[in-house]
Amino acid sequence: MSAGYSSVLITGTESDNPFAIDIGVFCGQLTDIADVISLKTFANTEFCPRFISDEKDMEAIGNKLSGSTVVMVSTASNTLSRNELAMRTMLVARAAKDNGSRKVILVEPDLFFSAQDRGPRPEHGQMTFDRSPADFKKFDGQPFTSRFYAQALTLAGVDAVITVHNHSTSVKKLFREVMRGEFVNLNPAEVFADYIRNSDVAPGLVSGAGLLVCAPDAGAREFATQVFDHLHADTAGLLYFAKQRTDERNVSSMISPESPCPVESIKGKDVIVFDDMVRTGNTIKECCRLLKEAGAGRVVFFVTHFYSSPEVRETLATQAVDEIVTTNTIPSILNRDMQGRLRRKLTVLKLEKWIADYTMRYIGQQPSKLDGITYTIDMSSKNPRWRVETDHLIRTIDVQPELDFSSRSEV
Repeated sequence: MSAGYSSVLITGTESDNPFAIDIGVFCGQLTDIADVISLKTFANTEFCPRFISDEKDMEAIGNKLSGSTVVMVSTASNTLSRNELAMRTMLVARAAKDNGSRKVILVEPDLFFSAQDRGPRPEHGQMTFDRSPADFKKFDGQPFTSRFYAQALTLAGVDAVITVHNHSTSVKKLFREVMRGEFVNLNPAEVFADYIRNSDVAPGLVSGAGLLVCAPDAGAREFATQVFDHLHADTAGLLYFAKQRTDERNVSSMISPESPCPVESIKGKDVIVFDDMVRTGNTIKECCRLLKEAGAGRVVFFVTHFYSSPEVRETLATQAVDEIVTTNTIPSILNRDMQGRLRRKLTVLKLEKWIADYTMRYIGQQPSKLDGITYTIDMSSKNPRWRVETDHLIRTIDVQPELDFSSRSEV
């Protein structure tokens, strides 16, 4: 390893990405990520990253990163499209490998192109349901993009991928296959459960009124059940909804016949609804409306990946949703303008420390703290709970990040 370089380098695909900067700090890197790599663009608009070294150092040219592990942190951006960021990731990975890096790890909390998890042919994706001709037709003429993205990452030099709460069976299987097992899906169920236990977001949990953990559709049941198990609460119950999509923007919801708790159990209880992502908000709006009609007390929506669009902000402004708790895997949600009217009922759990701790253990390094996992809380002062949370801005839980153990054979 050349003098001046650490055996582990944390970098990003944008020099001013706060999420990547925080990951670097929490991993103990003293050098700012902007001083690790130059992300330059030529006059013809072509992107060309360059790992920075002493211009007068003529030793080990092309091998300055020999023996190093390079960790790239990539998140959605307000200035660059996902397509541009994906290309930047591949070129940064190639720069690392072409200069001697031993291993390149991509940390992408909201894995790009995951929604395109199948294609127009039977071999395009491994779904948990039998695909109908109508489902195949939806993808007619399109590429099987998630597989292409995984393959392109490996061709560029990415050896492993760390993401957060990707629930697509197809994506997990293909990334596990293409990455030869080096694909890790971090599970935030314990983080959410810890926040519920240690805040006043669901007062019914401790008041004796009771709490219901709700899955709005079949796809959310596994995660909602995991959060329920982590709560370890005698006053909590589990509720399953089923949905039927009538068109691209409209759904109908009902209590599932398989629900552990019946509709009669809703009255007077706080309900927390869980999902991995929200893109339109229509499913959640309908689910929460029915919960309120059934007599629910406080209804809170917990979601890992929050896509803040005008449609989502308008849809979730409904009085049926009392509060929204999300993470910053899509960092733009921290922007108050992106929150819009939802700032009055939005809480963001920042996961950089949590992700950094696992990343360090993954590469065989000690995390910055050994006393648990820390996440921080971001909340507008317009939120009615803000004054309570200002006294407890840092939460620490006493377990390691829960992993999707099926995603990496050696974890």
